[in-house]
Amino acid sequence: MVSEQSPPPPPPKEVGEYELKEWARENEELEDQGPPREAKWWYSAFHTVTAMVGAGVLSLPNAMAYLGWGPGTFILVLSWCITLFTIWQMIELHEIVPGGTRFDRYYQLGQHAFGPKLGPWVVLPQQLIVQVGCDIVYMVTGGKCLKKFMEIACTDCTRLKQSYWICIFGSIHLFLSQLPNFNSVAGVSLAAAIMSLSYSTISWVACLSKGQVNNVSYGYKNTTPADNMFRVFNALGQISFAFAGHAVVLEIQATIPSTPSKPSKIPMWKGARTAYFITAICYFPVAMIGYWAFGQDVEDNLLLALKRPEWLIAAANMMVVIHVIGSYQVYAMPVFDMIENIFVKRLKFQRGFPLRLVTRSTYVGLTLFFGVTFPFFGDLLGFFGGFGFAPTSYFVRL
Repeated sequence: MVSEQSPPPPPPKEVGEYELKEWARENEELEDQGPPREAKWWYSAFHTVTAMVGAGVLSLPNAMAYLGWGPGTFILVLSWCITLFTIWQMIELHEIVPGGTRFDRYYQLGQHAFGPKLGPWVVLPQQLIVQVGCDIVYMVTGGKCLKKFMEIACTDCTRLKQSYWICIFGSIHLFLSQLPNFNSVAGVSLAAAIMSLSYSTISWVACLSKGQVNNVSYGYKNTTPADNMFRVFNALGQISFAFAGHAVVLEIQATIPSTPSKPSKIPMWKGARTAYFITAICYFPVAMIGYWAFGQDVEDNLLLALKRPEWLIAAANMMVVIHVIGSYQVYAMPVFDMIENIFVKRLKFQRGFPLRLVTRSTYVGLTLFFGVTFPFFGDLLGFFGGFGFAPTSYFVRL
């Protein structure tokens, strides 16, 4: 299915004649080089689930431990409602300009709102913090869960360092990263979405069957006021990370065909509603039941607190691995596209497998390096949440 070519979005009136020509040329090139528009509404549903329901769901009980029942529940519900509203805004803005123009990338919408020069500087840093930050976190998470799975499944096997497992996990992406576009990773993304629902369900069901730990306490942790303040902000950052899927919404919608009678926002919004329903049945039971079972002593990864039955916990860890494989690719695809466009437009490289092999392998190698070097990177999510996750999901109004 081939869509009609669309004219570039009109820039602000202050743009000069030369900038106008550059604006039109660049957007026409991006339109020609965009992903095939063949996706259905359910593609957008599982791509959005894969992008949003990451391993961060397992840290929600820990965030509840620092916020408490009342504030924690309120923040979770409020975050779900606000981000559902903002994702609807993004979907509507995708074709806000009359004449069939489509903003297939986040920064294109930023250019339309703030101008060709200022727009990328407003949007790109935040988007890259989310995408690259999530990919590094998923490198670490995938390695940790692979290590946990092998320790449970093979008690007699030689124990490997966590850094080795991160390298094993990263090597998978050296192959998957060569898939050309979003449509080509649809199968991986679907498997990841199914896994996210599965391990979330296993987590809260295992907590229910285990019951409350002895002397469970729901009081605030006994820390200094300054430490408690930072931990509360970190908890808010963890929740922001859990709702960080907006950074790839426009890129997902770009794969859906659009006609005047049936614009892409109709199937995309249907997919987003489905994704948010799945998000709710993943997030709320894990956060509430995990906190109910362990109280203030809950681990920052709920699966680490569960010991029995071993086969089920091992299966859940492998499900997390499969899920973060898909999540890594969903967040990496827009970055790949951005890097390759720079090489093609500015350095006059030809598109194709050689360019993909070099640029994407380099990106995977860099995220792998940071994952091995900074295995505590996930602890910085609260810090990065204020810079990237919260703006792109909660209050960036383009």
